[in-house]
Amino acid sequence: MEKQGNLSTTTTIIVLFCMNTKGPKTWPFLGAALEQLMNYERMHDWLVKYFSESRTVVVVPMPFTTYTYIADPANVEHVLKTNFNNYPKGEVYHSYMEVLLGEGIFNVDGELWRKQRKTASFEFASKNLRDFSTVVFREYSLKLSSILSQPSYINKDIDMQELLMRMTLDSICKVGFGVEIGTLAPDLPDNCFARAFDTANIIVTLRFIDPLWKIKKFFNMGSESVLDQSIKTIDDFTYSVIKKRKAEIDEAKGINKDDKIKHDILSRFIELGKDPENNMNDKSLRDVVLNFVIAGRDTTATTLTWAIYMIMTHEDVAEKLYSELKKLEEGVTLNMYDGKDQESFDQRVEKFAGLLNYDSLGKLSYLHAVITETLRLYPAVPQDPKGILEDDILPDGTKVKAGGMVTYVPYSMGRMEYNWGPDAALFKPERWLKDGIFQNASPFKFTAFQAGPRICLGKDSAYLQMKMALAILCRFYQFKLVPGHRVKYRMMTILSMEQGLNLTVSKRI
Repeated sequence: MEKQGNLSTTTTIIVLFCMNTKGPKTWPFLGAALEQLMNYERMHDWLVKYFSESRTVVVVPMPFTTYTYIADPANVEHVLKTNFNNYPKGEVYHSYMEVLLGEGIFNVDGELWRKQRKTASFEFASKNLRDFSTVVFREYSLKLSSILSQPSYINKDIDMQELLMRMTLDSICKVGFGVEIGTLAPDLPDNCFARAFDTANIIVTLRFIDPLWKIKKFFNMGSESVLDQSIKTIDDFTYSVIKKRKAEIDEAKGINKDDKIKHDILSRFIELGKDPENNMNDKSLRDVVLNFVIAGRDTTATTLTWAIYMIMTHEDVAEKLYSELKKLEEGVTLNMYDGKDQESFDQRVEKFAGLLNYDSLGKLSYLHAVITETLRLYPAVPQDPKGILEDDILPDGTKVKAGGMVTYVPYSMGRMEYNWGPDAALFKPERWLKDGIFQNASPFKFTAFQAGPRICLGKDSAYLQMKMALAILCRFYQFKLVPGHRVKYRMMTILSMEQGLNLTVSKRI
């Protein structure tokens, strides 16, 4: 009888251990790793399923490790603002990303983060940087338009995501490094820096669920060996640019001409680094610039890709957007175009682009709503994990333990009816407009740009580039998805499309 009682108790313990009412099953010794690995390629939608049942999802991917995922704005505000100091990036995240992001602003906490944040905040508020960025974004949007308008591209299958990645990489390298890397040249040349950057991004993301990555790193094998080679390529390029830019700045000493002053981010930080208190060396500059490249390149390109996909699969949205853009031309005579002459078409586009600046783009409320609605459903950063310094209780009563991780999930948050109402799953730019005027939502509900002390400094810059590109593309082109092309996200830190966005393009007069 005693034996039977012990067996019953043991069985009860195992059953309780395997049950988790707020997340996937947790098995002895294996945690939830099996289910997580089985659903890795569709991880974001896997979480949506659990969030539809509970606003907080607890996952134990392996013994003694707990990930708490949150989608309730009250919980998000607690983590990102109310108890901000308790939820840093943390050592775990830092160890995963250090090889790529180093000690840059997106990978550090405490005083080092505050110092970089203060400096970066000042730079992003600079009118010089904003004006410089506007010129650069217009220049590369026109380069993309010029490529699309070529007869070889009209009505032919193209990967729009690839072109947009090239455009944003060229743009951010010009704004960030002050250099022209030329990936958007008409012949679309291969670029080892861009390829290495993509590879590194994919592999560091895999570290989050690969328990063997440290062993691979120690023995320099498998994916970690590939990562090591990719980082070397990235560093060789970055350090060569830093060396060249420092030499240019030294040569320009004593020359007080405006055309000698460079407004790119690297040049600004090199100047700031001359102050001994800033304690910046070449490694610091490398980390600063690469953090802004990953923030400004991939996020913008993927959002533009999803936006074009949404626009071309919602005809009513495409027409409303086209009508808003056409109004910009009122009182302006564009070049005549007969549907055949390439030169007159390009001149027409260029003249329209000349109408686009910070102020005029700011008045395009429907365009702003289209981009924002895209970010609601397809946020560039679909998940954002935070470490936990001390035991805490979230507003909904969930207990979190020190050493674990809390992740707010913008991808899931945008799809929850308890956040956005019964039409949450629908693409409706109009939800952001009242009497034609754009209305913001709480940053703790619309979390595409994070919130609280770490809210994205580049938000205005990102909107500026996306509006510039979409205004030109949606005014002068129509897009159609290639039949049979499957649109699916790829699992990495950024929500890019796994197989690109294959479409056909035609001109629009």
